[in-house]
Amino acid sequence: MTNAHPDTRPGPEARPQFEVRRPAAWITFTSLYALLVRSAATRGRLAAVGALSGLSIFTAVIAHASSPDDPFQAGVDFASANLVTLLPVAVLVFGAGTLGDLIDDGSLVYVWLKPVPTHLPVLAAWAATVTIVLPLVGLPVILSTAILDGDSGLLAGTALAVLVGALAYSALAVTAGIRFRRALPWGLMYILLWEGFVAGAGSTATRLAIRSYLRSILSQLADHPLDLADFTLASGILVPLAAGAAALLYATRRLAKTDIA
Repeated sequence: MTNAHPDTRPGPEARPQFEVRRPAAWITFTSLYALLVRSAATRGRLAAVGALSGLSIFTAVIAHASSPDDPFQAGVDFASANLVTLLPVAVLVFGAGTLGDLIDDGSLVYVWLKPVPTHLPVLAAWAATVTIVLPLVGLPVILSTAILDGDSGLLAGTALAVLVGALAYSALAVTAGIRFRRALPWGLMYILLWEGFVAGAGSTATRLAIRSYLRSILSQLADHPLDLADFTLASGILVPLAAGAAALLYATRRLAKTDIA
């Protein structure tokens, strides 16, 4: 008679279950953020935008040395000019390339090797752009304005407009980098044609231009009238931020449908 040995192998319910777990969202975000800061802040971009910021400061020094008749007016005009030209162009240079470069060269596929929610790369690209632009452009703009006139209202308006503009324009630039293969020329067309010319054609176009809201912030806090600055301080802050949030939402959906292989 043979001895029967009981089957001691674990049943299906006793076997270990292996699941693919996503890393914590903040860890993924931090990793993506660091990667995108490094990839966007290339030497060429830093040198080009840094030169423009340096030129802004140099111009302010020359203007101050010439002793303008109305330093306050000169400061307002200088701040306004930087808000609608230097700031959006600099944001576009960096923001369009954060995810846009990775999509164009196909390297974004390596991000998807781990289960990453689509919104995290978009938010990381936006945060990376803001991080680069604020010290590289925002601080020089404020410093240049202070060189011409140190009025507290003027400086507060400039600083707040720079912050709101960086947040809003960065969202639009990141979205453009995802939406268009060659986002830089498209973005420049928007800045120079729409915001530069069309926005001054009527009230409807003015409402669709970020620059109008930034100029309104500057006008309200500096207590000085400006053209195309007809909005309240609350509108000047909230509308660009809402537009930026809508752009990031669209970018998230667009990225989810983008072929990155």
